[in-house]
Parts: sequence; C-alpha cells; structure tokens
Amino acid sequence: MDLTDLATIRIAACDLNGQMRGKRMPADMADKLDQGSARMPVSTMNVDLFGCDIEDSPLVFETGDADGILLPTERGAVPMPWLPTETALVPMVMHADDQAPFMGDPRHALADVLGRYAKRGWTVVAATEMEFTLLDASGTSPQPPLNPVSGRRVKNEAVLSVGQLDAFDAFFTDLYDGAAQMGIPAQAAISEAGLGQYEINLNHQEAMRCADDAWLFKALVRGLARKHDCAATFMAKPYPDDAGNGMHVHFSVLDSDGNNVFDDGTERGSDLLLQAVAGCIAAMPASTLIFAPHGNSYQRLVPGAHAPTGAAWAYENRTAAIRIPGGSPKARRIEHRVAGGDTNPYLILATLLGAALIGIEDEMTPPDPISGNAYDVPDLPHLAPDWATAIDRFETDPLIARILPPMLIQNLVMTKRQEMQRFDDLDPDQHWLTLLETV
Repeated sequence: MDLTDLATIRIAACDLNGQMRGKRMPADMADKLDQGSARMPVSTMNVDLFGCDIEDSPLVFETGDADGILLPTERGAVPMPWLPTETALVPMVMHADDQAPFMGDPRHALADVLGRYAKRGWTVVAATEMEFTLLDASGTSPQPPLNPVSGRRVKNEAVLSVGQLDAFDAFFTDLYDGAAQMGIPAQAAISEAGLGQYEINLNHQEAMRCADDAWLFKALVRGLARKHDCAATFMAKPYPDDAGNGMHVHFSVLDSDGNNVFDDGTERGSDLLLQAVAGCIAAMPASTLIFAPHGNSYQRLVPGAHAPTGAAWAYENRTAAIRIPGGSPKARRIEHRVAGGDTNPYLILATLLGAALIGIEDEMTPPDPISGNAYDVPDLPHLAPDWATAIDRFETDPLIARILPPMLIQNLVMTKRQEMQRFDDLDPDQHWLTLLETV
C-alpha cells in the first residue's frame, strides 16, 4: 500500500488477548520502521483485557519496564476502511533490543511452531470460519440490532436466511469491499443460528497469513459495524440463552512438492493425519484456556449448545471437536471446532498446530472415531469446565510446555488470573461492557 499521500498511520502488534497495541504516527515515519525506530515497552504485550499492567509481572518493575523494538511483519501496510480519514495500519511484531524475537509475542509463538514444520520441508495451509454477532449496545444490556429495512428489532433466529443477510446488505457490501482492500480473502457469508449472528469464511492461506487475516478481520468487522449504527462482537456468548460465536479452524499440511501429507487417496486419510488428530486430542483438555480465554467463554462450552465439550473426533460429524470433512482425498484436512470467536488467532493456530505436530513426532494413535451425537458418548476426556481450572491445567501441562514458549505460558497465566479477579469484583451484569468490542 502506498503511504505517500497519507497524513498519519497506525502501527500495532497483537497482545495476548488479541488486542492491537501500538501508536499513531506521521506517515513520513513509515520508511524508518524496518530500522527499529518504533519502540514500546515489552510489558505492553502482556497487559490485561482492561489495558492494565500485570501485578508482579517480571516485565514491569523488575526490569525497569524496558522498551522493545517493534518491527514490521511481512504483511505490510493495510488500509483501515472503517476510519473516516484515509489511513493505514502497519502490523508489527515485538523484538528485544538486539532484535531477537520477544517470545511473549503471540505472533512469534506461531512462527516458532511453523518453523518446526518447515524443518520437515512442510507448509501449513489453514482457513477460519469467523462467527460474530451484530447488536445494539446503546442500552444497559446488549440487544439484537434494528433491522435496517423494517426499523424493527431483530426478534427471530434466521439460519441460512438470505433475507436476513439482505436486510444488512449495506453493512456486508462495505465489509466485503473492506476485506478486499485489506487483502483478506472473505468467502461465503451466512446468517447463523443466533439473533443477529453471522458467519464469514476466510479462504485457505499459508497459516501465518491465515492468522493475520483473522486478526485484521475482527478489527474490520467491529469498525464497520459502528459506521452502520450498531456494534459487532466476537464474544463467545453475547446472550446467555442464545447461540455462541465460534472460530473453527481448518488445516492441512503440504510437503515440499505441494502434496497434501494427510491424503492417502482414501476417505480414511494417511497415518500422518491420524497422528495429527491424536496429538490434537491429547492436548485438547489442557488447551482449553486458549480455546476459551475469558470467563464468558465457558457459557458457550456446555453440552448440547453446538460447541464441543469432549475431546473426540469423527468423519463428517459436526458434533465432534475434530471433524474430518468429506470430499476429494486431495483436500483431506482437519477441522478443529472448539475455539470461541473470542480467541487470539495466533495462539489458537500455534496451539492446535503444535499439538498436531507432537502427535506426528510421537507417532500417537488416536482413539476410535465416534459416530452419532458426541454429547452422548461416555468417558470422553473433557475440556476444562471453568476458567480457573483451565488456567491451572494450562500452567502445568507437559504438552503445552512443548508447544508454547515458557515466557508466554507464564505471562498468559498471570494475565488470566488477574482478569479473573477483576471480573469477580465487577457486577456480572456489566461484564459485557468490557468484553463487547475487545475480544
């Protein structure tokens, strides 16, 4: 993107909660960014959801709250179509003063995992299904949005309703235009099961590009919703008694010749596919904190609510946590269906891809695939039932320690325990105000 005619730009890196942390600066400073001219405290990558420092964090007083260096990612500058003034965002990633990667940055965590695949001569290709909810946030509690055509509040679920999509045509037209400008490959949009709930699929890309797309797409959706007099949220559970938002991830692995290593020419899939599934199943209970990073997330993870609660896999079965879709064997892939829409795209991809690689490295054997309703299958390993349990499991699990950097694990645990305490001190009826447009 040409920045010469712009007055200002934004630079931002992704913190542990998926928030953009960075600066606004004159556009003429952009040509110095790759020289390390942009500095920011490394502790910024480890603030809580409220934007506050983590108490007793070694990144703050113990080290003098030292600066790190922000360097541009390979993504390059992208427009920000939701702002009234033409400007651009330059995605950044945090480094130490010697330009070594700061391993508390979630993007570096994903890069580290992808590097392990690259050592085998493999490339990971991934795609996401992004669910979000449009709503009216002008009152004391979230409400369904007003239908732009009728002017009346949306009252009914409208699964796969073209009419529901068309009622919000102006928003979706701007959304697709904005995605194209930002280089985000938005595919089919559907009206989902919840009030004002929609899903847009982002097409398969190299895995880092996929995570970048998901991170940027969230900002685009939230920003454009405000331009259309409503709000958009990726909260896992915007309404207690309505459908929750998920973020399903599809991935496959290509060898150096571009062949899908999960394809053996049959519906079964290769041994590598089954080993990858086994790794994902083994790591799933301890990974719950990544899939469900907020207190609200656990309102979605309940039996019978279309969100998996047990670690199971199956062929062509959407009740299972891991689904192997049908179709051509050349497109054989894993669909990981656990994460909520409120997850950090870099951390979810790092965690599930890291787990899959452990399954391959250890030549794990998965349990038998299930059939029928996964909620009726007895004796499955279960996801953590609540936020506190998820934090504890994540902190000490040996598989998590093989997937993510020790610094990131420590920082995330400290962040989540502080957030849990802060939410406990708030009126539960006010939690949504903090979560609405942050997660």
